[in-house]
Amino acid sequence: MHAPHSHDGHGDRHGSHSGHASDHHAHDHAHGSSLKLLGFALALTFVFMLVEFAGGLIAGSLALLADAGHMLTDAAALALAWAAILIAKRPADLRRTFGYQRLRVLATFINGCALMFITAWICIEAVQRFMQPVPVDGFTILWIGTIGLAVNLIVFAMLRRGDSHDINIAAATLHVLSDLLGSAAAIVAALVIMYTGWTPIDPLLSVFVCLLIVRSAWSLIRRSTHILMEGSPDDLDVAELRSTLEARVPDIHDVHHIHTWLVGPHDVLLTMHAAVSTTADHAQVLRQAKAVLAERYGITHATIQIEAEECADPDCADVSPAHATKG
Repeated sequence: MHAPHSHDGHGDRHGSHSGHASDHHAHDHAHGSSLKLLGFALALTFVFMLVEFAGGLIAGSLALLADAGHMLTDAAALALAWAAILIAKRPADLRRTFGYQRLRVLATFINGCALMFITAWICIEAVQRFMQPVPVDGFTILWIGTIGLAVNLIVFAMLRRGDSHDINIAAATLHVLSDLLGSAAAIVAALVIMYTGWTPIDPLLSVFVCLLIVRSAWSLIRRSTHILMEGSPDDLDVAELRSTLEARVPDIHDVHHIHTWLVGPHDVLLTMHAAVSTTADHAQVLRQAKAVLAERYGITHATIQIEAEECADPDCADVSPAHATKG
C-alpha cells in the first residue's frame, strides 16, 4: 500500500514553477536578445547569399557555389532558430503541459541534418570537378569571397553575443562558422589560381572545409537526438544522486525507479520512488528530498512517490538500489 502522502507530481508543480520564476525571467530576456540578433543576422546572410550565388555562376567557382550553398543553409538555420525561439516562448497549455521547448531541440536536429546534407553534396561536386576540371575566374572569386568573409565575421560576432547555452544559437553559429571557413577557403583558392593557375585547389579546399564541419554537425545531431529520445543529462550521475539522497535524507532508506530526462535543452525532469521508515513524516521527507535535488543537481521539477511499505508496482521485485533506472 502506498502512503497517503505519495505524490503524483501535480502538487509539486506550483513549487517548481515558483522556483523557476527568476530563471524564466532570465531566459525570456536572453531569448528576446537572441531573437533580435538572429533576425538581423538572417537578413544580412540571405542578401549576401544571393550575391555569392550569382558570383559563383559567373566565375564558375565551386568554392563560391559551395559557400553560397552554405549561406543558404545558414539563412534557413537562422530562420528556423528564430522561429523556434519565438514559438518556444508560448506558455504551456492543456495539450502541451510542458510548453513548446522541444521545438528548439527539433530545430537543432534539423539544422544538424541540413549541414550533413550540404556537406555531402559539396563533396560529390568536388569529386566531379577533380574528374572534369572547369575554367575558374580567380579575380571574381577573390572579391566576392572577401566580402563574404567580412559578412560572415559580422554575423558570427553577433551570434557569439547571444545565449551561449542555447543549442539553437549553437547550431546557427556552427552554420555561420562553416560559411566563414568557406569564404576563407574561396579567398585562398582565388589567390592560388591567380598566381599559379592550379584550378584543383578550388574543389580541394571545399572538401577540406566540409571535413571541418562534419564533426561539429554530428555533435549537434547526437545531442539533439539524445534530448528527443528523453535521455538523461550527460552530466547527471543517477547512481550518485541515489546514494546522496539516501545519505542526506535520514528517513529515506532506499531510492529506486529513478527516471530523469530533458524536456528542453536545460529543463531536467525527475521521477522516483523513495522508501521510508513507517514513522517518517512524509511531508518533511518530500521537502528535504526536493531541497537536495534543487541545491545539488539544479532539479526543481521532481515527482517523488513515498513508500512506507513495499513498493506496489509489479516490477518492483526486480528493482534494487543497484538497479535504479536511468533515462
